[in-house]
Amino acid sequence: MKKAIVTGGAGFIGSHVVDALIAEGYVVSVVDSLVAGKRERVHPDADFHKTDICDHEALTPIMQGADVVFHLAALPSVQYSIEHPEETNAVNIGGTLSVLNAAHKAGVRRVVYSASSSAYGNQETMPLVENLPAEPLSPYALQKYVGELYARLFSNIYGLETVSLRYFNVYGPRLDPEGPYALVIGRFLKQRSEGASLTVTGDGEQTRDFTYVSDIARGNLLAAVSDKVGKGEIINLGAGQSMSINALAKMIGGEVKHIESRIEPKHTHAAITLAKDLLGWEPKIKFEQGLAELKNEFGI
Repeated sequence: MKKAIVTGGAGFIGSHVVDALIAEGYVVSVVDSLVAGKRERVHPDADFHKTDICDHEALTPIMQGADVVFHLAALPSVQYSIEHPEETNAVNIGGTLSVLNAAHKAGVRRVVYSASSSAYGNQETMPLVENLPAEPLSPYALQKYVGELYARLFSNIYGLETVSLRYFNVYGPRLDPEGPYALVIGRFLKQRSEGASLTVTGDGEQTRDFTYVSDIARGNLLAAVSDKVGKGEIINLGAGQSMSINALAKMIGGEVKHIESRIEPKHTHAAITLAKDLLGWEPKIKFEQGLAELKNEFGI
């Protein structure tokens, strides 16, 4: 039985990766500080370590004997990073370096790094292909991009296999609808369930490529075993289609209130040819299906 480590395994996406690994027969250890994660999300069969990812000396013994590390732990809000650049830099860059260093010292075979489509910034051409130059618009986007560069360096210098998966707007069960930095689908669903107006930033014509969380988890598992990656490759994981925030609000229903725009890319739309070629991955859950399940969960 292979051992896997999941940093951020008490988080929204990380907990789904843990579930998928256990279903595949892996022995799983979760590393999470519980700053953003929730203990109740962690699968009961996983070994839990309340540990800060910035402490690589604490991480190294946890990683001993592991075949693969899935690095999902982060402070994942664009807006929060703008307001707290030093704190998010320490976690998103320093923590990633710590994880890579611990994995190398522990003799781990491969690290699968959760990167972000925010690294693309505003691009003139769609869909977004992986060889476009990064144009980060926020500290968070820059921090996640630096993580990709570190992952590739650890492959080149130390021989640690790495692959970076750029996620596009992940949604699904366990998403967090709370707080001012909640992702848009969660925020809209919470507002609709409470009878409040949906708060749309700017003109609402910005588009996003919404990707279901089980598809993201499956992509992680495929990235761990593919013999076509391991040298720091960057691969999009997205639905391969996009919709405007106005269209999303219409699908959820209710009154809409426009608020001040934020610093964010205008459009995202993933090219997923590389994921198909290198991982044998493509999305399975249609947006209408995934959103209908979430609306039901929120009593809408």
